[in-house]
Amino acid sequence: MAPALVDYTTAEKELYEFDDLKIGVKGLVDAGVTHIPRFFIHPPECRANNSSTRQNNGYDGVEIPVIDLQGFNENDDRRVKMVNAMRYACATWGFFQIVNHGVPLAIMEDMTESIRRFHEQPQEAKMEWYSRDFSRKVNYYSSGDIKGRAKPVPAEWKDTLSCRAADDQWDFDALPELCRHEMKEYMKNMIDLLEKLSELMSEALGLSKDHLLSTGYLKSIKLSGHYYPACPEPDLTLGTIKHSDPSLLTLVLQDKGNGLQVLHNDQWVDIPAVDGAFVANIGDFMQLLSNDKFKSVEHRVLATSFGKPRISAVSFFLPCAKDIHKPCGPIKELLSDNSPPIYRITSYAEFMSHYRVVGQIGGRALPHFKL
Repeated sequence: MAPALVDYTTAEKELYEFDDLKIGVKGLVDAGVTHIPRFFIHPPECRANNSSTRQNNGYDGVEIPVIDLQGFNENDDRRVKMVNAMRYACATWGFFQIVNHGVPLAIMEDMTESIRRFHEQPQEAKMEWYSRDFSRKVNYYSSGDIKGRAKPVPAEWKDTLSCRAADDQWDFDALPELCRHEMKEYMKNMIDLLEKLSELMSEALGLSKDHLLSTGYLKSIKLSGHYYPACPEPDLTLGTIKHSDPSLLTLVLQDKGNGLQVLHNDQWVDIPAVDGAFVANIGDFMQLLSNDKFKSVEHRVLATSFGKPRISAVSFFLPCAKDIHKPCGPIKELLSDNSPPIYRITSYAEFMSHYRVVGQIGGRALPHFKL
């Protein structure tokens, strides 16, 4: 029998009550739930088993681009191929895999294991980190930013450990001791990888290779360690709702658990977990700055009922903290009579204010800033 339609206004009250318990989705699983609470149930048209969204899901012959960084800076021909691959990936997909990137496999595996270790520690040890005060350097919470949404929406079947640094200035002592060392080593490698990617992205736009870094557009980092427990009724909910990222660039390290999908040509395409690879995607603000030369695309994570929990480490690269109120718009070097600005002048702070209203309910912030 199909579940009854959910009154999301009433369910939202129950969600807040659940949030106050500070046990997360992992706490529900540990308690042995066999039916998910109704505030996790998504409308039929949004679920993964809906016929309109499952049509040709992960359809044959379609794979996201792969950018191979082997021999970075060693050969001009290799460099040209990398830049061309980056241009194609960012302009047509907005998603791509990165291989031979220089980050040791051991560092990547230690990172995912440390996220698992944090989320699977005794509940009492995690509760001190549970907070929705996002001015803090570290937060542990469940189901996304449920209190920043414009209207009641279903919860997401995941828990998150979120850490942030302004202008690369990490206070590693503020991180949970259980995963502090692994996060420190991982972020050092992420910053090195970002330098390579920012050069290729700048050149792919026809700019000097240091353009994106020198402007401070990629200076701040937010790191989210997501934990998606196995769900007793995965067809009724989602791990992460359909959304696009407000960042300029997002790098995803996923373990062997699948579930990540990208919307490409109105079809949901599976992003397979590849050993030693990162998944990268363009964010909304990069699409604005590039005047639509790079595309941000919607993606989601399915809930699953089998195997181990899905673990991912997601790095969001954002503008320099001191410049978030600075007026900016499409990069002037990209504009011409044949390529006039598509978006109005704004600031990252204004952009994020609007994103928090619409992005948390599956909407897009970009249309609001179009001329």
